[in-house]
Amino acid sequence: MKRTGTIIILALIVIAFVFGIRYLYLSDQKDPVVYTTEQAATRTIVKKTVATGSIVPKEEVLIKPNISGIIDEIYVEAGDQVQAGELIAKIKVVPNASSLTNSKNNIAGARTAVETAKLAFENQKSIYNRQKALFEKGVVSANDFDAIQNAYNQAQQRVKQEQVNLQSAIQNYDIIKTGTTSGLGEAATTQVRSTITGMVLDVPVKTGNQVIEANNFNDGTTIASLADVDKMIFEGKVDESEVGKIKENLPLEITVGAIENATFDATLDYIAPKGVAENGAIQFEIKGTLKKIDSATFIRAGLSANASIILQRADSVLAIKEALVQYDPKTKEPFIEIEVGDQQFERRPLTLGTSDGIFVEVKDGITKEDRIKVWNQLKPGTGFSRG
Repeated sequence: MKRTGTIIILALIVIAFVFGIRYLYLSDQKDPVVYTTEQAATRTIVKKTVATGSIVPKEEVLIKPNISGIIDEIYVEAGDQVQAGELIAKIKVVPNASSLTNSKNNIAGARTAVETAKLAFENQKSIYNRQKALFEKGVVSANDFDAIQNAYNQAQQRVKQEQVNLQSAIQNYDIIKTGTTSGLGEAATTQVRSTITGMVLDVPVKTGNQVIEANNFNDGTTIASLADVDKMIFEGKVDESEVGKIKENLPLEITVGAIENATFDATLDYIAPKGVAENGAIQFEIKGTLKKIDSATFIRAGLSANASIILQRADSVLAIKEALVQYDPKTKEPFIEIEVGDQQFERRPLTLGTSDGIFVEVKDGITKEDRIKVWNQLKPGTGFSRG
């Protein structure tokens, strides 16, 4: 039994020895690693972060009526250019029967009050004339006549006040019935006019729609939205991991998906002080004002856009691929290996600058003529790197 076990162990040792010799032999037959080299080149390196968003007007104005009613006519449509004061729509007032009846009753009451005041005035006028004649003859004292004259003046003033009240009641009736009245100008009107010069972005109502006036208790119905499309901004959001890298007044490069091969310059002028949770991440709103746009290019409000926020920029500098840089395991200092002979390399320390994640600026350590070892090149015929 012991003899059989010993034989098996010896056989396994022999087999392992044979396979070991074969492995060493095949390893010696492999081609040695031949490292390729690359050279530095002059590049412009831009370090940036990207925000997604859209292009919107800097100021959008909502046109609302100052009287409730039904849209009678609309004079503009989306895309039209309008001037401040230009007519946009006309409103037809549909009076409330109860309000109209109450207004009629108020007019009747005001007319009665005017007639009553006139009668009182005529009576007071007669008394005044009699007392005046007696006062001139010395029969009535000055104090008594002053009281009579004061009563006469008050009666006259009361007539004027009641006439004003009557006119006000008539105007209220006209407003309820037609939406406007003489003497008020634009304070109460069925004509809706533009308050700015710009482009009509949207007309959310149609002829026949009911609209509500804007007041302290209601925002009112929007008849049209207008904006100056020559003043546009980028409005987007950045992640909390990026917001610490940006600051106001940084340059932006805006690309719009709907406009190919075009980049628009902008300046970052707003970063929200408070983030908002969206899809499990905190997002911060940013805004950037677009610089003057070529008149031949029209950017429609609401178009999706991406903004590249330029964090750092190095123009026309000596640069190499970031992948060529190695780091000392102890000091963490960057270095590269320069070819000094056939497959012979020398280590050389570097001073690095701006990096965009692919290329990095080299401030000191190499020249354009130096051939840099590709230390992490792929092993031929495999997908694995060899160091």
